Amino acid sequence: MFETVLIANRGEIAVRVIRTLRRMGIRSVAVYSDADAGARHVREADIAVRLGPAPVLDSYLSIPKVLEAAAATGAQAIHPGYGFLSENAGFAAACEKAGVVFIGPPARAIEVMGDKISAKQTVSAFDVPVVPGLAKPGLTDDELTAAATEIGYPVLIKPSAGGGGKGMHLVEDPAALRAALITARREAASAFGDDTLFLERFVLRPRHIEVQVLADGQGNVVHLGERECSLQRRHQKVIEEAPSPLLDAATRARIGAAACNTARSVDYVGAGTVEFIVSADSPDEFFFMEMNTRLQVEHPVTEAVTGLDLVEWQLRVAAGEKLPFAQDEITLSGHAIEARVYAEDPARGFLPTGGRVLAVHEPTAPGVRVDSSLQAGTVVGSDYDPMLSKVIAHGSDRAQALARLDAALGQTAVLGVQTNVEFLRFLLADSRVVAADLDTELLDTRSADFAPAPAPDDVLAAGGLYRQWTLSGQASLWDAPSGWRIGAPAPVRTEMRTPLRSETVSVWGLPADARVQVGDGEIHSGSIDVEGGRMMVTLAGRRRGYAFAEEDGQLWIADERGCWHLREAEVVRVHRGGGPRSAEVLSPMPGSVIAVSVASDSPVQEGEPVVVVEAMKMEHTLTAPISGRVEVMVSVGDQVKVDQILARLVPESSEEEA
Repeated sequence: MFETVLIANRGEIAVRVIRTLRRMGIRSVAVYSDADAGARHVREADIAVRLGPAPVLDSYLSIPKVLEAAAATGAQAIHPGYGFLSENAGFAAACEKAGVVFIGPPARAIEVMGDKISAKQTVSAFDVPVVPGLAKPGLTDDELTAAATEIGYPVLIKPSAGGGGKGMHLVEDPAALRAALITARREAASAFGDDTLFLERFVLRPRHIEVQVLADGQGNVVHLGERECSLQRRHQKVIEEAPSPLLDAATRARIGAAACNTARSVDYVGAGTVEFIVSADSPDEFFFMEMNTRLQVEHPVTEAVTGLDLVEWQLRVAAGEKLPFAQDEITLSGHAIEARVYAEDPARGFLPTGGRVLAVHEPTAPGVRVDSSLQAGTVVGSDYDPMLSKVIAHGSDRAQALARLDAALGQTAVLGVQTNVEFLRFLLADSRVVAADLDTELLDTRSADFAPAPAPDDVLAAGGLYRQWTLSGQASLWDAPSGWRIGAPAPVRTEMRTPLRSETVSVWGLPADARVQVGDGEIHSGSIDVEGGRMMVTLAGRRRGYAFAEEDGQLWIADERGCWHLREAEVVRVHRGGGPRSAEVLSPMPGSVIAVSVASDSPVQEGEPVVVVEAMKMEHTLTAPISGRVEVMVSVGDQVKVDQILARLVPESSEEEA
């Protein structure tokens, strides 16, 4: 077995690989970019080597730098994780040339399966069923158009190179095919440097089912059951489970055998995943889509139901060991479901978010596993993938696994960064998901119905009490805001703003014995105890615990119902007659200001462009929400955070509040 292994990756997968290496007594080497210098995988590895600046071409995708790090640390093998160099045939070949073991399949297997056209031709020779269509190199738009008529609509345009849904287009109307082909070629060329396309018949009510395979260097191949990956957003998986609730035992055996034949077709070695498309209406009919020649993000659900550590077996096979178990010795126990936690805002079209993680609360419960790279202080930016962690639940059956996953997500909070956790719980509660009536269109269909919950009264009250608690720590009794007056006491009023709801919270008295009012609502007795990152709030006789964190006037509060971002607003100018308040232009995501369209203190009309922010190679023009006089608070070139105030507009008729 290897003594030292380098992990050519970052984030939660690097942390997960390190965990297995430590258990096996193998020294781990982490690599990192400047953006990840303080990352968790760097801290947990035995050795860490800097690769270069944040851009991936200068760091994680630099084959010479990765191999130099391996040579400098004496690493005998490299684990590529997933993404980055994991399916790079050139990297696998470079490792072999450098005398370092690539923990993955041979370069030829990566090369064949990396081209979807050659992959389909290769597996067809081993009697693996493929989706009807036309797949060969060099097809012109005329040839594809003619073939579409024979295949029958709807058809799916797919790029031969790459993955992740880029360049894929569903075409239902023959009149739309030409334009879709032009778009698909442009996207494929931009994403993969190859605009080769092919066509497939679109399977109605498709379900995405993949099979985990494991092969050694002595020709032994087994499958470890299948995973259901139909809950996707724009072809990116979000929730996965094992086994699939669709397949019966006979179909499971047939699809598993087809996956093993796929591996044999390229003399595969290591862990890999064969992906199939299955019609929900004809579950006994399946078609090969592609093979991922690496570990998958969703591998933990397979580990949960088989009891096998896939990273361990990747290492053992790469070290030349023979698989000690045959197909009939592999059993599946119970059911497991995984949810991916992303830094994104589902209410804003799933735009990536970001920021500095102030605190992390992750679940610990029977049957629950968390693969995570998160720690307080982690800066989530736009340099890398927005996936933060994975929450996995295992139960005796699917119902128990679903319940455990929902409860675990209720205990998950990343304070300081907006995540998709609330949307994940919304999806898990959907009646079709509960009934296992799935297809790859379900998530995109249901996302239109998602509406995040506004901050409830008790959370806003907790924010007001917390602010009172911080103020009551003044050294002088006279400075403590007790509200004492000769006559009736006066409240301390704080305007708590959240993305969906803002209210004035009034607090009378000191935090140990106060009265609280949210907006114009009822006045309740309240008190707060604060210790570390937890607060216990009693409101109207009901006691509830919250996790919280604060930075730069931004207060984050979380409990089992969700996580809310509260911002204490400054005093605003309002119209004497109770007219509109000032309005703010907020950045929808972290990025940089590339244009300011108006001068500060100038009049603007509602809908007029104010600021342009660039993020994730997309430009977002932010317009005036009301007509008025604008105060611009940023300049071109500024780096901005999500929900940062970029400009403020005040109606021309407003005056200072008396």
